[in-house]
Amino acid sequence: MIDHSLYKEASIQNRYITNAMLQKCFAALPSTSIKEIGQSVHKTPIRSFELGTGGKRILMWSQMHGNESTTTKAVWDMVNFLRSDDVLVQTILDNCTIMVVPILNPDGAEAYTRVNANQVDLNRDAKQLTQPESIALRKLFDDFKPDYCFNLHGQRTLFSAGRVEKPATVSFLSPSSNAEREITPTRAIAMKLIVAMDAMLQKLIPGQVGRYDDGFNDNCVGDTFQKLGVPTVLFEAGHYPKDYERERTREYIFLALIEALRTIANDALGKYSTGDYFNIPANAKLFYDVLVKSPEIINPNLTAGNAIGIRFKEVLGNNAIRLKPEIIDIGNLEGFFGHQTFECADSKDFDLISSQTEILDLVLHAED
Repeated sequence: MIDHSLYKEASIQNRYITNAMLQKCFAALPSTSIKEIGQSVHKTPIRSFELGTGGKRILMWSQMHGNESTTTKAVWDMVNFLRSDDVLVQTILDNCTIMVVPILNPDGAEAYTRVNANQVDLNRDAKQLTQPESIALRKLFDDFKPDYCFNLHGQRTLFSAGRVEKPATVSFLSPSSNAEREITPTRAIAMKLIVAMDAMLQKLIPGQVGRYDDGFNDNCVGDTFQKLGVPTVLFEAGHYPKDYERERTREYIFLALIEALRTIANDALGKYSTGDYFNIPANAKLFYDVLVKSPEIINPNLTAGNAIGIRFKEVLGNNAIRLKPEIIDIGNLEGFFGHQTFECADSKDFDLISSQTEILDLVLHAED
């Protein structure tokens, strides 16, 4: 297994990643490999770079949603690996040409929002192409003529890998290319690539890989590219226990990227079956960041037997992300899980919740 720590890009950490923070990363690349493919609404350059000289052409882009930065970190770790002397590197670079857009939505990244500066979700603009960022990506797709596309995203902490108490640390999707969700030849290739990555990840995070919903929407970029005949894989960087900075998840996305490149470079897709794709459990929405049980013990205004489900809202301030707890549900939450779970009837748990003043205050002032 590749040692991620050898390739982790030290200049980018945590959740808030902007164009300005990537200057050191770009400076390490040959200038001839870097191109400006367009500009954002606020006229910020959108840059790409190219690695390798092989015939298998792979296009990947990250931070289409500006607040989904984990895959951007993993991409630069991948770049460091591909500039190393590892024995696998030459095989990948000789057989693949890799085009990377590390931040497609620089305005959204700066504001730490999903949408661009015009408040448009770029992943719902594949048909209309109303936004400069969407136009830039589509032109790059048309000009580069990829054989594979990697659509790199991040998902919230609420997702479980199936209906079990396992977070979906990484999720994948081979998007549908029609409303019938048929397994077209193009979609089958993407499925096999996902199976290859899942087989590797199961050795590291067993039961923590999920399968994203495949409802067809040709306003989504992945669905459109799949429809156009290019095998497209959606990567979703999710939650690893106690890893709200997503640094552990970063490692697993890095390893998944390298495994995908290895599989493509070695023409190894034939080893995998589309049937195994459907063995990956479908994502469910079963997690709260904090689950408080028996809250009526400390707040008598609440109904006995109910629980409180709290999720964290990510708030940008002073170039950092703060997690602000918010009550999402109060009721019978049987079958749901917490990344932290407190039982108010347990003195040890009560001491722990009391030390988290924001959460304690929410519980004390909650109403059914």
